[in-house]
Amino acid sequence: MNKIRVLIVDDQKLFVSSLRTVLTGHGKKRIEVVGTAYNGEEALTLAAETRLDVVLMDVRMPLMDGVKATRLIREKFPEMKIVILTTFDDDEYVFQALQNGAVGYILKNIESEELINAVKAVHDGQFLVSNAVGRKLINHVDLREAAGAVHPEWDSEVRMLPGAFPSLTTREAEVLHLICRNWDNREISERLFIAGQTVKNYTSRIYTKRGVPDRLHVIQKVAALTYRT
Repeated sequence: MNKIRVLIVDDQKLFVSSLRTVLTGHGKKRIEVVGTAYNGEEALTLAAETRLDVVLMDVRMPLMDGVKATRLIREKFPEMKIVILTTFDDDEYVFQALQNGAVGYILKNIESEELINAVKAVHDGQFLVSNAVGRKLINHVDLREAAGAVHPEWDSEVRMLPGAFPSLTTREAEVLHLICRNWDNREISERLFIAGQTVKNYTSRIYTKRGVPDRLHVIQKVAALTYRT
């Protein structure tokens, strides 16, 4: 099995060294750290020079921040998976990073084993956000305005985003709400008391109506609409 080739981008050299140790130690059977960069410009250069699979990107760095670097790398190398790994969960950074193509937004207080699993997950095509960041996404999205009232338990978790999803049915809105909370199909099935195949049917219709191919892109579209609002 080919190892996952990872680039670490962070302006704190001690953190970079510690992160390299974690990734090469705990994840040595599957992960290889092939480079480190201390700002966005260095990251862009290394992305062009080195075959990479996953980039772990800080936000606030000199010369070029992680949000801009994410956009430029994804424009030139769309196959690279970029995960924002930072101490900041500010709304502006979350939404801009997701708009720019990040496939994960994780806070640095994550446990070592969770980070290893996160790298493997995004490499395999999953979209990941920390719980705190996930709540920020949901707190900006209210699907009630577009598709009638969703489950009353969720009222305290969502706010108004008028007219963002006018084509969705009530059930599709409920499913999308849970997708944005990073629930998988099995969890959605159990939560809504519907069959797994029914969940797949709903998600397929949601992707078609939103003009996206998969879960990652629909969450990014929600984030983009929210940020513009």
